[in-house]
Amino acid sequence: MDNNTTQTDQPTVRVDGHTRLVPLLAYPSAHVRTPAFFNRHCVEHGIAAVMLPWKLAPDGLAAAMQAVRQIDNISGLVVTIPHKQEMARYCDVLEGTAARIQVCNVVRKARDGRLVGRMLDGLGFVQGLRDQGIDPAGRHVLLAGAGGAATAVAFELLASGATALGIVNRSVDKAEELVGLLRAAFPAVRYTVAPRELQGYDLAVNATALGMHAGDALPFDPDRLDSGATVAEVVMQPDTTALLQRAAARGLRIHKGVHMVTAQVRLLVEFTTAPD
Repeated sequence: MDNNTTQTDQPTVRVDGHTRLVPLLAYPSAHVRTPAFFNRHCVEHGIAAVMLPWKLAPDGLAAAMQAVRQIDNISGLVVTIPHKQEMARYCDVLEGTAARIQVCNVVRKARDGRLVGRMLDGLGFVQGLRDQGIDPAGRHVLLAGAGGAATAVAFELLASGATALGIVNRSVDKAEELVGLLRAAFPAVRYTVAPRELQGYDLAVNATALGMHAGDALPFDPDRLDSGATVAEVVMQPDTTALLQRAAARGLRIHKGVHMVTAQVRLLVEFTTAPD
């Protein structure tokens, strides 16, 4: 989305008694960009739904979910940092990758009141790569992170044919745990935890929150990557993180976090607003 676009250039979201509400749960919430894409998609496709960010601290999640169950015109939720892992506990049903990793980023309220969770971050990330002409098949991937988003991204990259995965994470134990989970599903992949050398990885992905705030440490040093590597982000705000700036200055190809949400938004809308 062009930062110079004025408010009058944006499509108008109609809100009335028939509008389905889809809160986005985040903390903090000032950085989120998904509502703008979600609402634009709904307007362009005549869908009577609107998303607004809820700035929800972790200790308020239980009360918020009680309220969600009681508000009839909330048809679903989208979930981001720091709620993705905890949200799985509040779902009555987890589907697909969410059931396997016990993490979800989107919830639909079924007609019988059950909360059904899925994890679409990985699908959105891989589709975003493909939309930009980057095929994960055969790639050697360096992944920063071992949390919910990183787990989902790793599963989908390996399902799409990546053949090697190196994981850098603050907690080595958590990285080892993720490798165990992945190896059960993808035994032929070559795994490395905390690789000493970063040469040989042709796709390096930051799947942590590092980069959202000025002064954040880099998740890995792009200067240590091969000259033909692509550096990709899941962080959407700022649009070009310090990691991507450093990678671009070195001449590496960069892939912005916004590509994940633009590829994922159709799936989010369909899942949170479609009837059973």
